[in-house]
Amino acid sequence: MIRFRHLTLAMLGALAFAPAAFAQDASTDSASGKRFAIVGGYALSQPTKNPQIGGVRADVDGDGAPTLSASYFFNDNFAIEAWGSADKFGQRLNSNGGKIGSVDSQPVALSGQYHFRGADSIVRPFVGLGYYQANYSGETLRSGQRLGVDDAKGGIATAGVDLNINPTWFARADVRYMQGSKSDVKLDGVKVGEAELNPVTVGVGIGARF
Repeated sequence: MIRFRHLTLAMLGALAFAPAAFAQDASTDSASGKRFAIVGGYALSQPTKNPQIGGVRADVDGDGAPTLSASYFFNDNFAIEAWGSADKFGQRLNSNGGKIGSVDSQPVALSGQYHFRGADSIVRPFVGLGYYQANYSGETLRSGQRLGVDDAKGGIATAGVDLNINPTWFARADVRYMQGSKSDVKLDGVKVGEAELNPVTVGVGIGARF
């Protein structure tokens, strides 16, 4: 919860800064017609469901990681975006109030997006739908048993807003929801349950278009 509060403050700071910076830019350049955009940012991921491991319900903590995205704009409004975490989300597994293990996840996604309003508008909301895959690795249990979690695959929905600083630079805030297939959970190679984490990520970033 504290991390989400810090991320919210960062988003509000970007909202306060972007209009003033845009107004001070005297360039005759325009964002319209620029076809490529890249964004570097940071996101917090929080699972919305918890897995069963050997008949025991495990609570999975959220975590933060840097993210990267690259987009190609077919015109000023329609784009395709490749997005993913640049590092792994390290997630702690808990049961009965104590840590029982951990697992790392690293999602990547490809989405189609629609960006509302004109390319030079200061505030530009956008939405997207696509496909994602999350790789799970580094699975450990304090019991010493060998834990394995299959990769998750499924749909991803995105909603966000770009705040134009000038025709090249912009700030971004977004929310992504991943609805994945159930992943088999194995102990020492034997299936003992299923994981369907369906995480929500909340992120902020700085982007450039060219």
